[in-house]
Amino acid sequence: MSLLPRLNFWSSMLPIAPPSGYWDKLHSVESKCIWKVPINITEESDMASTKGVPRMGKMLIELMTLLGAVGLSNSAIQRPDYDDTPAPEFLNPSWMADLPDSRPLSEVTMPGTHNTMAIYGGALAECQSWSLASQLRAGVRFLDVRVRHVRGNLTIHHGVSYQRAHFGDVLEGVADFLREYPSETVLMRLKEEFSETFDIYGAVVSYIHLYADWDMLWHSRLMPTVGQARGKLIVLQDFGGPDLGMRYGSLDIADDWKVPTLLHVAEKWQSVHEHLEAAPVGNKAYIFLTYGSGAGIFAYPNAIAQRINARLYDYMMALIGQNRRFGIITMDFPAAPLLQMIINFN
Repeated sequence: MSLLPRLNFWSSMLPIAPPSGYWDKLHSVESKCIWKVPINITEESDMASTKGVPRMGKMLIELMTLLGAVGLSNSAIQRPDYDDTPAPEFLNPSWMADLPDSRPLSEVTMPGTHNTMAIYGGALAECQSWSLASQLRAGVRFLDVRVRHVRGNLTIHHGVSYQRAHFGDVLEGVADFLREYPSETVLMRLKEEFSETFDIYGAVVSYIHLYADWDMLWHSRLMPTVGQARGKLIVLQDFGGPDLGMRYGSLDIADDWKVPTLLHVAEKWQSVHEHLEAAPVGNKAYIFLTYGSGAGIFAYPNAIAQRINARLYDYMMALIGQNRRFGIITMDFPAAPLLQMIINFN
């Protein structure tokens, strides 16, 4: 089967449940397209710079841009704003130690990761490249964790993609980190993914008792101060049941994650920019949460991250020296310099 029919075949399968091995096959197709087209596509505007390229090459470039391919090779990238290498450029595990105990947590600016554990499944499923331990030691303080609930078991998923871990692995990782760095706190959005039991509370409680410490949790909907939150895991509960911590819905959230193609990146950035501008003047009693992540059928998470992270880096760079509260800024594939820039606004 020729290349374009193969791509059309796999693309036509997207609106329904993917077949076994779907992500790997599409990722393989992407690699073959990249190998055949020796041109670097870095921005939407690059679509115009194809003079002299054979017609078939232009078609492949357009197709890869539509699909959200980020470049011409499978090699990892480590930029100041974007990093899909296995480890951060540098670490900052105890940055909260410098914050005053009396500051409300809602007035702290901190970096986070979207779909924190999504490091497997191919280009359409992967949102991070660092392990949980590396993310926490690099300075990430907000985790976005998705669990699939099957007969009391909580496995980690991003959609159909199993992430080779269970909720106990996450709890153990957070508990180990907080024991080593008791000056820190970790906020964790927890929601059900790829299952619809709408009844994960009991399983979550069981996992906490098995893999962590009940007293490690912040057991209140009230906003803690930094001093009260030190050494605590704050569950941002995105599921039903009695309170385990704070409710995810109590945050002021901007999560316009649907980005159909790379031609929609500007709209995504507008949403991010507007929420970042609102945060410093917004109600200080609420935690602001801005997602820089996005994806769509024709835009891979890494392609969106390369573009949005770059805009975010430039935006932050222009504001260095100003005293601004941004709340939580959550990203796919953030780089250590960008994490540090966010932290420095405290």
